[in-house]
Amino acid sequence: KNYLNDVSERVGLSSDTSMAEPPEYMHAHLAMEQKPLYINVGVAELPHPFKRKDGVGANHRDHGPNEHASDPDLSEDAYFSTSVKLPDEKDGKLREVTYFGVADGVGSWREYNVDPRDFSHRLMEECENILLEACHRENRDVGGSRFRRVISPAEVLAQAYERVKADNVIGSSTACVAMFDSVRHQLHFSNLGDSGIIVLRHIDSAVAGSLKRDKTPRTDRASDLRVAFVSQQQLHAFNHPYQLGWIGEEPTEKTSFKSARDSCTTSFHLRRGDIIILATDGLFDNVDIDDIAKIGLAWEQKCGFVRGGDIAAREQRWAMGNSLTIQSAEHVQDLADELCALARERSLDSSTDSPFAILAKDNDIMWSGGMPDDCTIIVGHVVGRAANDFMDKDGQ
Repeated sequence: KNYLNDVSERVGLSSDTSMAEPPEYMHAHLAMEQKPLYINVGVAELPHPFKRKDGVGANHRDHGPNEHASDPDLSEDAYFSTSVKLPDEKDGKLREVTYFGVADGVGSWREYNVDPRDFSHRLMEECENILLEACHRENRDVGGSRFRRVISPAEVLAQAYERVKADNVIGSSTACVAMFDSVRHQLHFSNLGDSGIIVLRHIDSAVAGSLKRDKTPRTDRASDLRVAFVSQQQLHAFNHPYQLGWIGEEPTEKTSFKSARDSCTTSFHLRRGDIIILATDGLFDNVDIDDIAKIGLAWEQKCGFVRGGDIAAREQRWAMGNSLTIQSAEHVQDLADELCALARERSLDSSTDSPFAILAKDNDIMWSGGMPDDCTIIVGHVVGRAANDFMDKDGQ
């Protein structure tokens, strides 16, 4: 309205132009816009199904009669998830910031007698170390005011990469590091390679823009939980993602290794109720994102967050202070586990083409069925109250 009053005459808008009223379900969102959000996190991981301590089988026959691998220590994927208290750059007040990330070690290093797990695991370990050190650094230390602050995901990744190289850890991996900003309702992340992030959100088709509008009649849809955001992959070619890497010395010739500054770095505005899924390619190569959304909806309904796809009722529940954040904290792990188990199941299914197989054929590579691989999934559920908020215990 201020825009109409102050600017309309200068841009030629007629005097009777009016602002459309937001739909009813948006009023609660607008009322809570300035309140902080919180996140409950669950992590699931499975190694390549044919992984052994001495290597990995190329297929079922090569793997033999052994059971499918289940020990996460065998995985070339790595992850971290941590919450730290750091001063805000604007007002200096301490606030809790949640960081999480995944890295996918490149298995071909095994051909050079290098353990592919070393680089990816060390990279994620150093990401967490950098954040914990920044959190505990005293302001009176030399440079303390410079280091004890909120750090961007790209900077975390860059510093961790330099530490891994300094310790002469040979190998390479993809990487994706994200930061959840509870105050500004933002998800900031840097992604290098073919891991990635998707955000699921209930988007009402009655008011959605044309790019988000589902053409299926509303009466024929179970809900409007859809993919609101998908991060960008970075590939040199099919199945050849960008990587951070180290060979023991700075390369004298051009290599395929990249640096943290080459990562796709962006931010996305979050809303209460959003589901964030950060995962390695073991998920996205085997499970279509629309299927991920269906599983997310089933999880929401099972936990009682949404009943019958009615988000208006959810908004009313939030307005009454019933956030169900305890329910979310207790069951977000279930969603991560279910997605990881489905990725494993689809990876072993030779009867149905996976997203990887479809893309392979688009690149003139004959591949059918799933793509067996390590899989690591971090699920974040955005809620209106902290899980340790005792005021929410009764109403949850």
